[in-house]
Amino acid sequence: MAAMTNTSNGMPNGTPDAGSSIHDPQHQAVISADEIALYDRQIRLWGVQAQERLRMADVLLIGMRGLGNEIAKNLILAGINSLTMVDDDLITEEDTGCQFLISLEHIGQIRSTACLAAAKALNPRVKIFSLTLASLLAQPVIFGTYTMVIATDLTLSLLTQINIACRLHARPFYASSTFGMYGFIFADLIQHTYSIKREKSNISTTLGPESATRSILSASTEPRNSEGKLLETVFKSEVYCPINLANTSPLPAFHLSTRRRKFAVSPILSCIRALWDYQSRTANLSPTHTPADLLLFTTLAKEKHSELQLPPETLRADTLKSFCQNLSGAELSPVCAFLGGQVAQDVINVLGAREQPIQNFVVFDGEEIKGVTYCLWTDMQAAMQEAVSSSSSAQVEAVTAVGGSEENEVVLADSSLQVGMPASGRSGMVVPV
Repeated sequence: MAAMTNTSNGMPNGTPDAGSSIHDPQHQAVISADEIALYDRQIRLWGVQAQERLRMADVLLIGMRGLGNEIAKNLILAGINSLTMVDDDLITEEDTGCQFLISLEHIGQIRSTACLAAAKALNPRVKIFSLTLASLLAQPVIFGTYTMVIATDLTLSLLTQINIACRLHARPFYASSTFGMYGFIFADLIQHTYSIKREKSNISTTLGPESATRSILSASTEPRNSEGKLLETVFKSEVYCPINLANTSPLPAFHLSTRRRKFAVSPILSCIRALWDYQSRTANLSPTHTPADLLLFTTLAKEKHSELQLPPETLRADTLKSFCQNLSGAELSPVCAFLGGQVAQDVINVLGAREQPIQNFVVFDGEEIKGVTYCLWTDMQAAMQEAVSSSSSAQVEAVTAVGGSEENEVVLADSSLQVGMPASGRSGMVVPV
């Protein structure tokens, strides 16, 4: 079913003009008394200043399946300024099982457009828009009009293109997907400064690098609280790398330091990397159940497991079988709710510049009911030097692009890239980025 268009801009109803900012010029930073009453419980959790930052945030959410529905719900209820939803797929009866922003009457409609009414009803104070993926990628300048970009249930190829566009416009980026009982969350905040409040230790806080990605910028002591404890506020900075570099990054030395720690690393990480490699080599979004396809996926999974320096016995046949069976495209509400809640909570913390954010890859295993964060980080400068020394023009171009130079922004804006879409029924398309 074709979306109705607005004659003033030729785009779907409820859609902001392409290339223009969706900030309300009359939108004031100071939170009103009515809003304090409405958001009272969450203000008690993260404070008025964080809530004021939230209400100024414009979020772009790409992908409105079950996971996208959960993220949208949590951010709308939190009280952001606006949410723009992007999803060009047509709704099927199967979608109504896990996607609560639609119903049976929406079958055959464009998913992002069909979600508008239910999303607006969640919180009338939040402005809700829809946008087509083609129009978004045709004008990458649009990414710069948003505070935050979140992409769900897409292939690595498309996630990489969006991640590059976000870096070129200095916008934080999240990616997440579910595969039945499994899933992941990835964060690229480029460089993020935040504060944490903690009980002051007898040992003074040392300024400077705390890890390869984290540095302590400052620390200040606060008056004793009602319990008589002395607190301090610490400001920290985190640096990130894009998803294509995270996909090839080794595990941190901590996870490889002992055999016990190696055995604790989730084999689902190897399976996700194998799936992305499989998608890049074939025209399929997931392995079919033919012997040749299953053999290819198994071989790729073993290669990824070996690259991560993990014991081969931790990648069991039953794990591979279970992961492949969960690639059918079916969504599970509890998995979507868990990952959607984690993504939204981290986004809220980042927008509020409080608490330590995800760094940078979370693997969720529903069979084990466990989510583990791995710091799959590659130093951008080191990657550039390695690419130059290896004299590989393809590597140099890839690393320079994610670095965000003006020269590469022109190249991206004028080129067309072949990308694949993740949902069933989507075919590859040539999209200008």
